[in-house]
Amino acid sequence: MSQKIDISIISSGAQLADARLHRLTRALLRAGLSVEIFAPGLVKDAPTTEDSQRLFIRKPWFASGWRRSNLLARYHRSRLFATRSRGRVIYAISPEAVAPAYLQAKLLRRKFAVDFFEDYLRLLNDRGWAVKYFGILGWIAKSDTKSALWFAKRADLTTVADVQVPPFDARNRLVVRNLPDASMLTRSGERSATPRAIYIGDLRKSRGLQAMLRVAELATDWEFDFVGGIAPSDQGDVDQWLRINLSAQSRVRFHGKLAPRDSWKVAAGAWVGLSLLESTPAFVEAVPSKLYEYMSVGLATISSPLPRCVELIAVSKSGAIESSPAGVVDRLKYWRENPSELDQIRQRAGDWASKNLDSEREYAIFSAEMVKLTR
Repeated sequence: MSQKIDISIISSGAQLADARLHRLTRALLRAGLSVEIFAPGLVKDAPTTEDSQRLFIRKPWFASGWRRSNLLARYHRSRLFATRSRGRVIYAISPEAVAPAYLQAKLLRRKFAVDFFEDYLRLLNDRGWAVKYFGILGWIAKSDTKSALWFAKRADLTTVADVQVPPFDARNRLVVRNLPDASMLTRSGERSATPRAIYIGDLRKSRGLQAMLRVAELATDWEFDFVGGIAPSDQGDVDQWLRINLSAQSRVRFHGKLAPRDSWKVAAGAWVGLSLLESTPAFVEAVPSKLYEYMSVGLATISSPLPRCVELIAVSKSGAIESSPAGVVDRLKYWRENPSELDQIRQRAGDWASKNLDSEREYAIFSAEMVKLTR
């Protein structure tokens, strides 16, 4: 490993296809920094750049088990990845990677940075595996997350995905919202002849999976594209739904986890974007990044009534709030029967995004802080 590396990104959990990983990496590359990435997933789904001399995707030294998502595999990856990192700045973007990255940075006398995608302590309350084996796995994960927060407070830079994400008392805290990177998106453009709704993101119950399946079952004159990995705990429900709803298979498509650019190709011709997250402790104060992205590509949005989502859609006039699958179905029916009104909403969504989502500035501030750490 003879290349000079500015930033080592260590992700033991989020895969190479993760959208935030792509956005952060592309911002660093635009600033002229060299980046190496340690993360599970397929190399074809990794961030890309025209300058191949500044981006390095590090392959694992161990067998196929490196792709597993269980807690033990993530801990193993985090320590191995941290040991191999050689960047001037070691940037941990998974909670279990924070402590190993901190120790490696101290050992090598490098700078240390952390990114928190979400409020992980609250998120653990939403994970079924956290209560397995008498709650031992959850206790381990929560202890590790508390440790990660302790180290993050002492990092040279701590970035968080939104204002409500801790730690709040980090010595150098920077909010880097998940604003869209236009280079990764495909605009919806002209509506397809058949009404079509899309969802892009993780597919699990807390993110509205069951609600969306119910909508797809009832809205028989609409097509649906779901892009994202299905949580193992919910895969059985999806399989059963497909077996029961054989007639829906021709209009409901599951694309699996895709790289961001490939994910957003399904937006071409789509009418509506769905965001039906449940009001869990982790989501009740959040704005899903997909809301920003739906607006940016010119889609109307249907969202569940999370407080900040209600506020965003009200101020942008970019969609509708519905609290039940039946309400979503009624809304889809109304828009199908009133396409001119839907087009006005789609136009307002795109206009509001272009005027109010200054992605370029936000990512430039982030990359400038990272540049300082490399000097």
